[in-house]
Amino acid sequence: MTIDRTLHHFPLDPASRQARLALGEKRLPFVEVSTRYWERPKELTRLNPSGMVPVLVEKPADGPPLVLCELRAILDHLEEAYPDPPLLAPDPAERAEARRLLTWFERKFEFEASGYILHEKIEKRLLGLGSPDLANLRMGRDGLKNHLFMLDDLLQAREWLAGKRMSFADFAAAAHISVIDYFGDMPWREFPAVKTWYMKLKSRPAFRPLLSDRWPGLHPAGHYDDLDF
Repeated sequence: MTIDRTLHHFPLDPASRQARLALGEKRLPFVEVSTRYWERPKELTRLNPSGMVPVLVEKPADGPPLVLCELRAILDHLEEAYPDPPLLAPDPAERAEARRLLTWFERKFEFEASGYILHEKIEKRLLGLGSPDLANLRMGRDGLKNHLFMLDDLLQAREWLAGKRMSFADFAAAAHISVIDYFGDMPWREFPAVKTWYMKLKSRPAFRPLLSDRWPGLHPAGHYDDLDF
């Protein structure tokens, strides 16, 4: 069955990046619509009343469109409707660990680390809220290091974050870390296991479109798209 897919997203949004990685890893073709969600465009709010991205629209040739609003609904649908390749392990314990880490990045990591950094580096620029607050950036960078110690410990004992298989947990971590790395705020030298893991993900075909992302006035660090950094 032929299905046309459209993903409404913002290139530097971690949730949008997770959806793009999942679609790419499952080799599902889709059209990207880069959306200035903070301007609350009517097309987006018609699809998702919250006005947030990502939103995935699937249009089968012989039926009504399916509108999937925001990240968790998109990931659950992709895993259920397109199980090959799987992005949750068959082992129940590993699946549970992947889901735990997904929630970790949605809540704790964003609250203590990426939320501070990305608000100061991206949101303030887009919303015209002035220069970055150095105290907030310091809090975000301190929080980032605390989380990276945890990730480094996990990756010294595991091949992937949740266990033996690459999963949505890896995409969640990589989506947040990749945007932080876009601005050059990742302390790679201090966390070699995280760096090795990230290099594996960075070299996957699904990841390559993210490395070409650019936003006017927001330039990436010099190493951002370098696979051998």
